[in-house]
Amino acid sequence: MRIYVINPNTSESMTDHIRRELEKIKRPDTELKVVCSERGPVSIESAYDEALAQPPTLERVREANEEGYDAVILACFSDPALDAAKEISDIPVFGIEECTMHVAAMLGHKFSITTAFKNRVATREMHVRLRGVENSYASTLVLDMSVLDMDADPEKAKRRILAVSREAVEQHGTEVVILGCAGLTGYAEDVERELGVVVLDPTAVTFKVAEALVDLGLRHSKVARFAKPPEKEIKE
Repeated sequence: MRIYVINPNTSESMTDHIRRELEKIKRPDTELKVVCSERGPVSIESAYDEALAQPPTLERVREANEEGYDAVILACFSDPALDAAKEISDIPVFGIEECTMHVAAMLGHKFSITTAFKNRVATREMHVRLRGVENSYASTLVLDMSVLDMDADPEKAKRRILAVSREAVEQHGTEVVILGCAGLTGYAEDVERELGVVVLDPTAVTFKVAEALVDLGLRHSKVARFAKPPEKEIKE
C-alpha cells in the first residue's frame, strides 16, 4: 500500500513534523510519502490562504495519481480543494477535517474543535454543517496561537489546548476534542492523558482510516458529485 500525504502549505518544518509522526503509526507494509506545496502560503489561516493553496495542492494530487499511489491525504484542517481533488483523482482523497469530524461524531455525544484564531470560528461552524455533523458539534476552541507557533512550541500549544478544552468539557458537554490543525500532529496522546476525554489527532486518524479503506478497495463514487470534470482549454 502506498499513501501520499500533502501538506498544502509550504512549511518544510511542518511537513517534516507530519512525516515523523506518521512514520510512527503506519503499518510496516505501507509506503509513506509526505510532501508540501512548492508555492503558496507558509501556513493556512484564512480563506485567502486556502485559495492560494488550492492550485499547487491539485498539482500534487495529480502527481500522486501519476505515480501510482493508492490514496491521498490532504493534511490541512481546512481541507483546501478537497472536492476538486476528488473530482480529478482516480484514487481516494481524504481530507483530515472531513474524516475526523465523522469519526468524532461516532466516539462521543458532542465534540469541540481547536482553531488558531477567533476569525476561523465561523469557518469551523460552516464546515460542521457542510459535513452534516452539526448535531454532534459543541464548540470551537480558540488557541490564539498561529499555526507556525503551534508547530514550533509543542509544550505551549499543549498548555493552551488543555486550558480551553477543560472549559469546553465543563461548560459545553464536550466528550471529544479535535486538534484542528495538522501542525498539532503527535500532541493528542499527551493532551488526552491530562484531559480525561477523547482527543483526536486528525492527521493520524485520517491516515489509519485511509489504510483501512484502501484495504477494502473503496473509493469515491464517480456518478455525480465527484464525477470527472469535462475536458476543456485552460489558459495559463
